[in-house]
Amino acid sequence: MSILLTGGAGYIGSHTCVELLNAGYDVVVVDNYVNSQPEALRRVETITGKKVTAYEADVCDKAAMDAIFAKEKIEAVIHFAGLKAVGESVAEPLMYYRNNLDSTLTLVETMVKYGCKRIVFSSSATVYGAPDFSPVPETARLGCSNPYGWTKYMIEQILRDWAAAQKDVSVVLLRYFNPVGAHPSGLIGENPNGRPNNLMPNVLNAASGKVKELKVFGGDYDTPDGTCVRDYIHVVDLAKGHVCALKYAAEHTGSEAINLGTGVGYSVLDIINSFERSTGVKVPYVITERRPGDVPSYYANPEKAAKLLNWHTEKTLDDMCRDSWAFKSKNPNGYEA
Repeated sequence: MSILLTGGAGYIGSHTCVELLNAGYDVVVVDNYVNSQPEALRRVETITGKKVTAYEADVCDKAAMDAIFAKEKIEAVIHFAGLKAVGESVAEPLMYYRNNLDSTLTLVETMVKYGCKRIVFSSSATVYGAPDFSPVPETARLGCSNPYGWTKYMIEQILRDWAAAQKDVSVVLLRYFNPVGAHPSGLIGENPNGRPNNLMPNVLNAASGKVKELKVFGGDYDTPDGTCVRDYIHVVDLAKGHVCALKYAAEHTGSEAINLGTGVGYSVLDIINSFERSTGVKVPYVITERRPGDVPSYYANPEKAAKLLNWHTEKTLDDMCRDSWAFKSKNPNGYEA
């Protein structure tokens, strides 16, 4: 029996592949390589010494999904596949709603056909919108500020409704905060297409000289050093959270939304200082005007994950920065030769 990872060649998916294989699971990946590359899976095999069964297909393709489920004995699904750029979702909302919702509906309909009743969904802290307070618990008010976030919100609701209607179904909704870092081997890591939106890839570009300097949006927020505070989580810790969620799904039915974060808020300047300390590399930066929509402080309450999944983060901020730089240094052009 195998675990199906949709979008399993992506940043979080590839790291989760490693942790699943190391935990003794058989892994099947389906990915259309829009936001990823097959090379990531070859490197997963190098790291683990184990085989990854992979299919190049779009999860929206009913025939392709049917063929995969017919051939492979799928025990459970971890659903990573989906478009994920916030800015692009604002510019192309219909594309995001069509792709992200269609892929989920096609996947779940295929799961129903083949009697697969366990799914772990890659959700996001974006479902909290602009939270009123931190740390943010799972019971916080939900609401989104962009189409990407709304697709996560809607998929959560689809899966909750399915679990409510079918009492033997198990759904775990993992709400990530800010994944950073890379595998300690330096073989797999974050490889964003085009111009990155997230902080760490921009830190790496400034540190490597790819751009002149890092732009820090706002230095006058009501935070300890005036810059925005976020909850950054090492991608390996995050990947291990999926293994814990899979075990939980095997033993429980119904649906649960669970935060995956450290519960600690780090500012932009904290990240820069940690990066310089852990790597010995300077990060040129300039503080500019605030970016519209940014919340001053935003970090997780991870108590539910500790209670239900017996999951805790282990990696430090220095680990996150050091491992990010190791991957960037070994792969200056990402997975391209």
